[in-house]
Amino acid sequence: MTRSFGNTVADSLDLCLGYTERLLKDVTPANFARFASPGGQVVESNHAAFVLGHLALYAPRILRDLGHTPNMIPAAFEAVFSKDAKCADDPSGQLYPSMESVCAVYYEGYRAASAALRAAPDTVFQQPNPNPGRLAELFPSLGSMHAFYCGGHMMMHLGQVSAWRRMIGLGAA
Repeated sequence: MTRSFGNTVADSLDLCLGYTERLLKDVTPANFARFASPGGQVVESNHAAFVLGHLALYAPRILRDLGHTPNMIPAAFEAVFSKDAKCADDPSGQLYPSMESVCAVYYEGYRAASAALRAAPDTVFQQPNPNPGRLAELFPSLGSMHAFYCGGHMMMHLGQVSAWRRMIGLGAA
């Protein structure tokens, strides 16, 4: 069987999106942006709001690299979800965008990215990574960078949500 590189990457991405749906089962807007506190001990571990908001920032990068015009990410996302942002507990629901907003940006972006990956010719993925510095050193081609964005990077962060679920008492997804 012959599969394009874009289909191979999108297969991993689609698996991650399905896993995200399972991880969000029984998560509510009230606990979406809250630190876990098993046994009354607060654990400063990335919560679902932070993880999905952070990951949502990468779908537009994939789309731009593949020659598409992505939907605009709300301005507030970059400040609170960037790689340099620190996850915070949000008991009042004022620090982070709503669960509905974060999920909409996350799913819309990655569904568009999946379609773009599947439609892209293999030659696109051989292009040099346009990002400077360490990212280009680690992932010298667009293909290697997007394979990371749609696999390892997503699963690493979704694993944080899996651990967070257990700490807030929701159990495995």
